[in-house]
Amino acid sequence: MPPAPSSQVTPALGAYAAVRVVGLVVFWVAASADGKDALHLLSERWDSVWYQRVAENGYGYSVTLPDGGVHSDLAFFPLLPALERGIAAVTPFGLAGAGLLVAWVAGLIAAWGIFAVGARLYGNRAGVLLAALWGVYPTAFVQSMAYTEALFTALAAWSLYAVLTRRWIVAGALCVLAGLTRPSAAALIAALAITAAVTLVREYRAGAADGIVRRNGRMLLGVAIAPLGWLGYVVFVAVREGSAFAYFDVQAQWGNSIDGGAALASFIVGLPLPGMLGLCAALAALGWLVSLCVRQRQPLPVLVYGIAVVVISLIGSGYFGSRPRLMMPAFPLLLPPAVALAGVRSTARTVAVVAVLAVASAAYGAWTLLGSGPP
Repeated sequence: MPPAPSSQVTPALGAYAAVRVVGLVVFWVAASADGKDALHLLSERWDSVWYQRVAENGYGYSVTLPDGGVHSDLAFFPLLPALERGIAAVTPFGLAGAGLLVAWVAGLIAAWGIFAVGARLYGNRAGVLLAALWGVYPTAFVQSMAYTEALFTALAAWSLYAVLTRRWIVAGALCVLAGLTRPSAAALIAALAITAAVTLVREYRAGAADGIVRRNGRMLLGVAIAPLGWLGYVVFVAVREGSAFAYFDVQAQWGNSIDGGAALASFIVGLPLPGMLGLCAALAALGWLVSLCVRQRQPLPVLVYGIAVVVISLIGSGYFGSRPRLMMPAFPLLLPPAVALAGVRSTARTVAVVAVLAVASAAYGAWTLLGSGPP
């Protein structure tokens, strides 16, 4: 068994912080050269504004589009706005500053949790590299924004670690909070439920049916409470709007309904041939990475979570450009390259690879934030 993850967490947090600092510095320089306010772009644009509006005024704001569609703030889950409101009330930070504080602290907590999972499964070196690779993910710039991705990933990583260490009630409680953060908590709920179901089936087939519920009481309790955050918010929207499917109607108005991948297929078909081929190659690479996770024999909760996040990101009808961001919490996809890098004997080569990836991620982040921004 690898050493306790907490004994070696400092290198992981240092590596993660270093690559994120590279991203922030490159963006800050680019923004200054372009005459733009870097902090404003990180904390008061796009979805950040919606979260801060909820934090300040509660739910009830909507925008009517020229085509008659309605974008409601009920599409945004409540945990981040609640944290922003609470922090702004007891610190000198405004809501925008509170949102950045949550994201930056959550990023470090997420890196710690990601390291903990990686170190428990494949050793400390792999855990450190897993945290670093998550920090250089192509859309890692979102981890430094007043968005929910870092917060959700922190909760998901520690929930999975709790499952791996059989702390099921802790796992369920963290899943409740994840369910109040993002709709993709469905992937985490599925990971816990499927793992518990497989555990029960295995015990039953092994002839241990007697007392099976009593022996697994904490597991069953953890699984039972896991969906309460997600379900609670869906019920809240249903009661508020007077319709059982109101939450899904709200998401559909934002173009985020589940269509089984039809929108993705339509987008690919509509591209020019070079773009179509490039995107198909990227999706093939994603499929290959998922297959590596399966061949790596990742523990069931980790594998189910990673694959489920990918599936949820691909089968929605939302804007294609948002899908890489939506997949970012699927850190188990990075376990195969992390383990491969951990096997490189030369530390200098490993550092060089991570450094190149950090610069590339930083450049892409600066280009995106100074352009159309994160979709």
